[in-house]
Amino acid sequence: MYRMAVMALAAGDASLDKGRCVRLALVHDMAECIVGDIAPADNVPKEEKHRREEAAMQELTQLLSEDLRKEIYELWEEYENQSTAEARFVKELDRCEMLLQAFEYEELEKAPGRLQDFFDSTAGKFAHPEILQLVSVINKERNQQIAACQPHSGGVPKQL
Repeated sequence: MYRMAVMALAAGDASLDKGRCVRLALVHDMAECIVGDIAPADNVPKEEKHRREEAAMQELTQLLSEDLRKEIYELWEEYENQSTAEARFVKELDRCEMLLQAFEYEELEKAPGRLQDFFDSTAGKFAHPEILQLVSVINKERNQQIAACQPHSGGVPKQL
């Protein structure tokens, strides 16, 4: 959430409300601290996932003032419903940040290409020019690392 908020802050798209993007980034995954990160592979129906997360958001915000509770809940709903350009931008940031994390894990583990499933799951899901550019840079660097680990076409050099 923090890295996404910083990414939103650094966005250059003047048509977006940057402050709103930062706030959306900060609240979009709050419910996960209670329900966990429910992924498609968990086979939880979309309605059930939403119900669990909505209950978690109500629990998380119950001690806040009414105004703050309403603001946080409405931001979460905006993101969930993808009802604004800012919410759609932050959704793309979320996917991009996931790719960045996967790339970092591959680098850390010295295992280029190991987390291909994450990259496959986001293929064709980016539209915003800034995010497309960032994803392109990530993919270029990653592909260079993968290629550097591939055996050369001439075969394995002979040992002396």
